[in-house]
Amino acid sequence: MLPFWIALQFLSSLPVRLPGMPEPEQLGRSLLFYPVVGLLFGALLWLLNALLMGTPLLLHAALLLSAWVLLSGGLHLDGLADSADAWLGGFGDRERTLLIMKDPRSGPIAVITLVLVLLLKFTALLALIEQGQTLALVIVPVLGRAALLGLFLTTPYVRAGGLGQALADHLPRRSGWQVLAACALGSLLLLGWTGLWTLVVAALVFIGLQRMMLRRLQGCTGDTAGALLELLEMAVLVALALS
Repeated sequence: MLPFWIALQFLSSLPVRLPGMPEPEQLGRSLLFYPVVGLLFGALLWLLNALLMGTPLLLHAALLLSAWVLLSGGLHLDGLADSADAWLGGFGDRERTLLIMKDPRSGPIAVITLVLVLLLKFTALLALIEQGQTLALVIVPVLGRAALLGLFLTTPYVRAGGLGQALADHLPRRSGWQVLAACALGSLLLLGWTGLWTLVVAALVFIGLQRMMLRRLQGCTGDTAGALLELLEMAVLVALALS
């Protein structure tokens, strides 16, 4: 169970503390549990949604989105902000883009990107609450974190050393593909044809963003992984709200 606790500590703001630094092999295996962390998030959001029934819709959606952000501690939003600044400020240059991602400051493009993504998530949640599509709260966090697993399975990690490199080097690849297949099957079983539409949207967003990373960076970083998760979750939420 250690890989699960590693994944939960890294991906969430929940009070999980591990005694010391895990072995690289355990770090790699923790990637297999990223969708499980997403499932835990989804279950908590689904429960909160049930408790909020009867609350004014705008407040209902705002509280759900706030809980969603707080569960991850804003980790992936930070990656999205850094990636947005770097993509514009990098002017197509790989080294400049990577350098900007290391800058902890956020420029106006980062702020605009975060506002737009959170606004779209909020309005999509509002629509899904009105439509009673509560299973989306479970599926979307799973797919977002499954996308991180898929990214490490298919994309080189470009920063040598550190946690990301250990994850990429020690990921059990066959088990990783099996976990992704289980996530896809679960979406189909829970949502039927809507689940198929959800998977198509998620796959298109994943392929598009991964190609952008390969074209600019020849791989991915932790920041671009966070950006992928946030943009994929947003796109799937919007697609479900429109379906």
